Amino acid sequence: MAEKRKTKKKKEELDNPPKIEKPSKTCYTVAKWLRKNVPTKKTKFLSHNVEYFTGSKAIDALMESDFAVEKNGNEPVFATRVDAAQFLNEMLVFKFFHRARKVIVSEEELKAKLKKKETSKKKDDDESSHTECERKEETTAGTEKKEGKDKEKKKRKIRLEMHMEQIFVDGLDAYVWIYDPIPVYYWFFGSLLVVGAIAICLFPLWPPVVRKGVYYLSVAAAGFLIFIIALAILRVVVFCLVWVLTLGKHHLWLLPNLTEDVGFLPSFWPLYQYEYKGAKSSDKGKKKKKKAKDSDGEDDDENRKLIEEENSGANEGEVENSASESESSQKSQTGKDFEMVEHEEIDS
Repeated sequence: MAEKRKTKKKKEELDNPPKIEKPSKTCYTVAKWLRKNVPTKKTKFLSHNVEYFTGSKAIDALMESDFAVEKNGNEPVFATRVDAAQFLNEMLVFKFFHRARKVIVSEEELKAKLKKKETSKKKDDDESSHTECERKEETTAGTEKKEGKDKEKKKRKIRLEMHMEQIFVDGLDAYVWIYDPIPVYYWFFGSLLVVGAIAICLFPLWPPVVRKGVYYLSVAAAGFLIFIIALAILRVVVFCLVWVLTLGKHHLWLLPNLTEDVGFLPSFWPLYQYEYKGAKSSDKGKKKKKKAKDSDGEDDDENRKLIEEENSGANEGEVENSASESESSQKSQTGKDFEMVEHEEIDS
């Protein structure tokens, strides 16, 4: 009989599930405040990029906030840490966030992931063996550096997994955010888009003056676009004509920045760009030849000067030798190797 009653109760519970109340305004205000003021970290959870926070830090922040202070004689929302934990547990029930379990990633798993990445890179890349060897060396060096840094910092990598007990605990457990409020400017721009679409649909109901103005503006915009396309075609035609007629020596571009990634006004300035790319190699060759000739001429002039200086030195030596020989011969011929001097001259 007891078993039958239990089965009946279970069927009644399944048929009539308990109604979940909506979260209060305080829940939303506290959730917004926590999103802004509690530090979060980013990670991957079930192949999704998520943000999570720790329970103890959330309670510490709430106890230091205005929610734990009396205002105008009213009692604070959170008098103790237990009250804050209970309130956050209610928020967890309303699925503002959910509890996750931290799992330390072992070194073997990290090495296996690195090996998988290396094998995938080898399959995708069809480069030469030299580049592959360099990449292997780089990857080994990178892994060694990472291992050294990890040893110095002594930090362990953690991944998140779903916790079976969805209860808020004042501890170091991770809680992944589900609540993601939509910013105000999203609503503003979205409403503008809706209003603009409705206004365009109601174009036949606009006043005649406004419709004429819009018509002229649309014609002017279309004419401007046609003008830009015609300019782009014209500049290519002019460049091709000049290039063909001058055999590739002259390059002339009208509005060279028209199709560049610049602003509106810089795209129309400068008006043209001209370059001369002909006979540069021949001019360089001629200049080199001239320089070589000039250097050869200077060398010849220097050699000539040296020869003339040597010849002049030899001639001067011969003249001096001949002069000395003539003097000695004259002296020897006259026999006046010494002169006679009188006593009066000696006394004077």
